[in-house]
Amino acid sequence: MSVTPIYLDYNATTPCDQRVVDVMLPYFTSQFGNASSGDHSFGWMAKEAVEQAREQIANLIHVSPKQLIFTSGATEAVNLALKGIAEACISKGNHLITSKVEHQAVLDTCAYLETKGFIVTYLDVDANGRIALNQLKEAINTKTICIALMYANNETGIINPVKQIGALARRHGVYFMCDATQAVGKIPVDVEQDFIDLMAFSAHKMYGPKGVGALFVRNVNPKVEILQQQHGGGHEKGYRSGTLNTAGIVGFGKAAAICQEEMQEDSRRLLKLREEMEVILLQEIQEAFINGKGEKLPQTCNISFPGIDSEQLLLTISKDVALSRGSACSGIVQRPSHVLQAMGLKPTAAHNAIRISLGRQTSEQEIKLATATLIAAVRQFTVKSEQVF
Repeated sequence: MSVTPIYLDYNATTPCDQRVVDVMLPYFTSQFGNASSGDHSFGWMAKEAVEQAREQIANLIHVSPKQLIFTSGATEAVNLALKGIAEACISKGNHLITSKVEHQAVLDTCAYLETKGFIVTYLDVDANGRIALNQLKEAINTKTICIALMYANNETGIINPVKQIGALARRHGVYFMCDATQAVGKIPVDVEQDFIDLMAFSAHKMYGPKGVGALFVRNVNPKVEILQQQHGGGHEKGYRSGTLNTAGIVGFGKAAAICQEEMQEDSRRLLKLREEMEVILLQEIQEAFINGKGEKLPQTCNISFPGIDSEQLLLTISKDVALSRGSACSGIVQRPSHVLQAMGLKPTAAHNAIRISLGRQTSEQEIKLATATLIAAVRQFTVKSEQVF
């Protein structure tokens, strides 16, 4: 794919795979039926397409299709999961556990629940962005109803010990809600092996369309009860009312099927490109350092350039390379990353960091050009800074 500037912000969103677009198109025109219309063939065809997509997505994460609820995206799925659990379990307890490095969809929903009388424990993380399992265990009490921890961090790519978290939650009879938005479609995810009870994810992070996501809700061993948050029509078994986005769901299904087939090769190639890029950046800019080490997503690099204002740096190279300072969902006002600060970086140091995220269309030539551009820009800023003094 030839694009100017070079796009290296795949953790924010991915381009829709052309194969996904192709299968979606008929559902905007000739096959435009409402999947809830049960009295004619237009509705029947739409419903059949939705259920086929549900099966494709379920296969990707190794669950029964009956356990998937379609939403408008991962943010809605997170809201439905956390608010739904809180309201359904209020007679059992009012305590939730999360971490300080979660996506704003989780943090803001938890903050809202606090205004409704719920108590939330925000776990600290170490210098690499990981929670300590012993601290999680100590945080669980008789009022704990849910542990909400992400699968992989959207800014650093760090992968949580999900299976151990799930096993711990299961032993204590606490639901485990996992925001797997950055993981599904990029690395193998198996909710059964990981003891996950609820899981949110989205199509547009895995080369599908924007505006459609899903929530996995376990229906056996244990059966998870959540209360609906959107009323009117009883769609999706009463969990989420609203006319289904048939075209988007069809695209979601196709994207999932492609990821299931190509994920292993994509991951291998992107890991190689990312590691080669990191080696060059660290060699050429000796003050630079990687934020978050250890097991992480193959396509994600968060790197700091001390003394360099990341906003000015990205503006300088914006015509050539599209990068970001972190999450695309942190609002219009950009603040130093809460993730990096939780990992121990001071606000000024966190402001020196950028996120580089590769994707299916990223080529070796693009990485070489982008790396050279970034190095030249950092050196230019360094020279200017030295001249000031």
